[in-house]
Parts: sequence; C-alpha cells; structure tokens
Amino acid sequence: MNKVEVFDPALCCPTGVCGPSVDPELTRMAAAVFALEKKGFDIKRYNLGSEPSAFADNKEVNKVLHEKGPDALPVTLLNGTVVKEGKYPANAELAEWFGIIVEELAEKKPKVIKKLDLI
Repeated sequence: MNKVEVFDPALCCPTGVCGPSVDPELTRMAAAVFALEKKGFDIKRYNLGSEPSAFADNKEVNKVLHEKGPDALPVTLLNGTVVKEGKYPANAELAEWFGIIVEELAEKKPKVIKKLDLI
C-alpha cells in the first residue's frame, strides 16, 4: 500500500476555515485526507507551525527547504519520494496513488430537507 505525506506551510489549522477568508484548496485537501483516512489509507499531513520536527527529521523535505525555502511548501511525498512541491496534489493524483476512483474524494454536500407548512 502506498504512503502519502503532505508537509504544509505554517497554518493555524489544516482546513482553511480559521482565517479571515476561506481557502478552498485547503478545505478540498482536508476533505480528501479525511476521506482517505476513513477508508484506511496511509496519508498524513504535517504542519510546519505545530510539527517542525517532522520537517527537520525528513531528509527529503529538509533538502527541499534548504534548496528552495519555505515557498516550496506544501511538499508531498509518495513512499518517501518527493512528487510535488509548491501546491497540493489534485484529487485525481490522490485517487491514482491509492487506486480508487476520484469521485470517492469529492466533497459531499449535505441534503437539506425543508418542510413547508401549508395552510
């Protein structure tokens, strides 16, 4: 089974909904990671602001940061190898790496049922 690790820049939260404006890319990534974890896949995100030791301990990520600086974040590793720098993997890439269909990672909107009181 593949292992994916995503090394985020310093964030106040991984969902993107805690700041003054919502970052749709962060919410998409958070939803995709949640869906993959729920299915039992090996995927992990690390936040530079709260988990700096994960960045320092990983030779590949450390190398990217030394060569390109923090603007290279996020960095994504697939089985320990850097596969993406500077942006998050697309849902299609995640689906390919884990052998699932991309629709399994789509955000599901809750259905709202409204009752009408007709007199």
